[in-house]
Amino acid sequence: MNAPVLETDEHKALRAAVAALGKRYGRTYMTRVVQSEGHPDELWADAAKLGYLGVNLPEEYGGGGGGIAELSIVLEELGAAGSPLLMLVVSPAICGTVIARFGTEAQKREWLPGLADGSRTMAFGITEPDAGSNSHRITTTARRDGDDWILTGRKVFISGVDIADATLIVGRTEDARTGKLKPCLFIVPRDAPGFTRNRIDMELQAPEKQFELVLEDVRLPSDALVGDEDAGLLQLFAGLNPERIMTAAFSLGMARFALARAVEYAKERTVWKQPIGGHQAIAHPLAQSHIEIELARLMMQKAARLYDDGDDMGAGEAANMAKFAAADACVKAVDQAVHTLGGNGLTKEFGLASLIVASRVARIAPVSREMILNFVSHQSLGLPKSY
Repeated sequence: MNAPVLETDEHKALRAAVAALGKRYGRTYMTRVVQSEGHPDELWADAAKLGYLGVNLPEEYGGGGGGIAELSIVLEELGAAGSPLLMLVVSPAICGTVIARFGTEAQKREWLPGLADGSRTMAFGITEPDAGSNSHRITTTARRDGDDWILTGRKVFISGVDIADATLIVGRTEDARTGKLKPCLFIVPRDAPGFTRNRIDMELQAPEKQFELVLEDVRLPSDALVGDEDAGLLQLFAGLNPERIMTAAFSLGMARFALARAVEYAKERTVWKQPIGGHQAIAHPLAQSHIEIELARLMMQKAARLYDDGDDMGAGEAANMAKFAAADACVKAVDQAVHTLGGNGLTKEFGLASLIVASRVARIAPVSREMILNFVSHQSLGLPKSY
């Protein structure tokens, strides 16, 4: 049996330190950034200076030498303070991990130090208009042209492309032996000819904007390919599992922020001579939300531990479950927080109304809860596929 997943003293110290940083910024700062159409550059720079952005990357390339367990703590605590950094999911967690595990020595030297110290960022492009994130239906193709690669296709809902130095694009190449298409990963510089972006208008209030990407015969050198051309699926999921774990961390941070606001309000708001938190109709839903958050964190910690230990298969199941549980816990926590505050829950003063939309994101991205249920029913329970 696996040993219980408990946080080390180092992890607890990291939580406390990141929480202190997050408290210096908070929800007011993030709201101001969103309203000004800006980016949380100051928070990003301070997190980089303290070594938090690259805590999961190898020490020899400027990182902290930790893993996804440590990076998920960073994101969760910033979120709990009301100032999450979505690009932590994309740049160091997905792209940094893939390059650290499968990149050439030249790619590691070029990208990892910058990703670790925050001076460079990288976006991740997998989702397509018709395929979603189904790697087997991706239509973005890469073909050989001498020593170069030519990429053609479209991507949608790609975060942070406007501030990223490059995008790690998931395309498909033809297997010379079978003729079938297989997924591969390519580093596409932001200024590559034929590589354009169009912003997608979203109701979601976040500093990280969403984009449609168009690749029209984008020519890349041979060294733009990350890893082994014949092991693309393995390499892809090496990035997708951290994405799910970090999405869980993002959700848990948001859920904790909402619950803390609700508990504080329930202790202070007095009706009929006692705080409303003294009534079970208020107290019990908040208590249940706390339980759901703690349970989801345990699964996230398990997933991170399995991934950092090199158990990709075990981590895949746990990462999906963690993302599912954390997303549901987040939606319920935000809903209950707004309900607890009543009309005040919809005011800008308390910073909860904007989370009504934001909390739904993890239920549909980077993979829907229905697809996770498909995964668990097929892979964990051995039930026949429905599609």
